[in-house]
Amino acid sequence: MTKTDNGNQILPETRWVAALVIPFLVVAFVILFIFPQETERLFAWKIQPSMSAMMLGAAYAGGIYFFTGVLRSKQWHKIKVGFLPVAAFASLLGIATILHWDRFNHGHISFIAWAGLYFTAPFIVLAVWIRNRSQDSGQVGTQDAIIPSLVRLFIGAIGVVTLGISLFLFLQPMIMIGLWPWTLTPLTARVMGAMFALPGVVGLGIAFDMRWSAANIILQSQSFSILLILIAAVRAWRDFDWAKLTSWMFVIGLGLMLISIIILNIVIQTQQSKQKN
Repeated sequence: MTKTDNGNQILPETRWVAALVIPFLVVAFVILFIFPQETERLFAWKIQPSMSAMMLGAAYAGGIYFFTGVLRSKQWHKIKVGFLPVAAFASLLGIATILHWDRFNHGHISFIAWAGLYFTAPFIVLAVWIRNRSQDSGQVGTQDAIIPSLVRLFIGAIGVVTLGISLFLFLQPMIMIGLWPWTLTPLTARVMGAMFALPGVVGLGIAFDMRWSAANIILQSQSFSILLILIAAVRAWRDFDWAKLTSWMFVIGLGLMLISIIILNIVIQTQQSKQKN
């Protein structure tokens, strides 16, 4: 066994956090993705149009997938890449809440849950990541596949571009509102910025870790989110301004990203099968 096999444990509080967060994400997903037109009655604030609500719901679905993976995994390095992206996502949503405080339904239980989650989650998730860091030696296991350097460089470059979009959405929402495929408000623009920060940080995390096992779960989570976003785009087709190039770039870009992840997964799985044989 390698050192990774011996010390690569997930501390108990990591699973506690995952188990606590998942129910919040499930409820939010159901409200936002299944009933996107009912946010004024059911959610922390009224989200329009439906595409914005469903995209946030898709992000939560990816979170459900990831944190379920946290509960099921036995090795820290297999889930570690997902924690800093979640911390970035939660931090930006907490800041957006403060900046747009007047837009929320303060008396609604959904807002209480929202505020409680995003005013605490950034610190809790970051603390969990710090606590578990020493569990991973960074060594490659004998059964682990290696992500080629050029692939990691490409993923990292996509991460940088995605982070750039995230920063523009968050820091210059009025500029991005004019460019965006569907109607945004300053609040929903910043929420979009938080959502783009998540895959951006994921891309950088994968770029700096060559092990496929460290990327697999978070990439599956991202794929699930992308698939749901594409489904949402079909459901909310009329929300898009198809005269804008960005509408086509958004849908085609996500489609290509999903296909790329699937192809990478097939290639890696094929290589692992050959190694075993």
